[in-house]
Amino acid sequence: MERLKNMGLKQSFFLLSVSCLLAALLLTASIYICCGKIAEHYPHGGISIDSNGMVKELDLPTAGQERILRLLNGIQLFSAVVIPVAGLGMAGLLFYHMKLKTPILVLRAGTERIQNHDLDFSVPEVSDDELGQICAAFETMRAELLRTNQELWWQTEERKRLNAAFSHDLRNPVTVLKGTVKLLRQGMTDENTLDRLESYTFRIEQYVEAMSSIQRLEHMPVQSSAIACTVLRTELEETAGLLAPRLCADLVVPETGTVQIDHGIFLTVAENLIGNAARFSLGKLKILLILEKDMVLLTVTDDGPGFPSEIMKNGPKPFGKMEESAGHFGMGLYSSSLLCRKHGGELCLENGLEGGASVTASFQIYKEH
Repeated sequence: MERLKNMGLKQSFFLLSVSCLLAALLLTASIYICCGKIAEHYPHGGISIDSNGMVKELDLPTAGQERILRLLNGIQLFSAVVIPVAGLGMAGLLFYHMKLKTPILVLRAGTERIQNHDLDFSVPEVSDDELGQICAAFETMRAELLRTNQELWWQTEERKRLNAAFSHDLRNPVTVLKGTVKLLRQGMTDENTLDRLESYTFRIEQYVEAMSSIQRLEHMPVQSSAIACTVLRTELEETAGLLAPRLCADLVVPETGTVQIDHGIFLTVAENLIGNAARFSLGKLKILLILEKDMVLLTVTDDGPGFPSEIMKNGPKPFGKMEESAGHFGMGLYSSSLLCRKHGGELCLENGLEGGASVTASFQIYKEH
């Protein structure tokens, strides 16, 4: 039976047809012989001639016997015509039940589920014949459709996260620009005011161009350049003053040295960490920049309530709220984590023993070309 199940359709149909036809012919022959033997017990009339030449007239069958003999002849004729045809019909019925029924039901059920936009199923392995191969191809098609749908869904979600990340990261430069404009109106400007306006306007322009040209945040190019630590110190001071004006910021940055990093990525991550700490800090903020081998480590520490256990366990997630009442959806930490990994580093979260949260962003220092 298993051999017949895995046999090709033509071979199996031929084998079933021949087998059923032979069985039908054997049955027909058996019926014909049985009817002949039964008919031998009844008189048929006529004459018989013995060895001496004597002619003897045989008994004629009675009316009842005549009917029985006609019935036996009818059975012989009927079996010779109908039973072989029935054998072929039985071959077709067996062929359907053994070779066609299961694959047809499987394909029909799978088609209905796909029509109902349900791809979360699998087509079982039916056999090794042609219909089994069709079922296997159907399963391959279903799996490919599922993969394509998941890919489309993932791309849609990635586009949402990308847009949210860009919107979030644009908020900090806009806040700096608004703060600078406010200082200009109050007449509280310094020699770096116009440079700051030009720098942040250029960064917003770069954001818009990047958003138009890339599909995923991971595709943002890393463009390293030599940046002096004194420049980074000045920018961190200005960022803390504009994003956390009410906090007492303690800044520790090396007085000398130059690093080869992507300036824009570094500032974006720094603004995210400082802005995030400013929203949750109670009054103190510490910014620490360390050069360690081939890495730049930026640590921002606040004295707020710290990170919830869910974020500490699973890391920053897009749209992951820090608290239900907060208007903060975790995009800053999430995009910073992606940018750090892209820059050859990582983002580490830590809660202090006496409260507060600490975030360390690391960036790989590239060699000058």
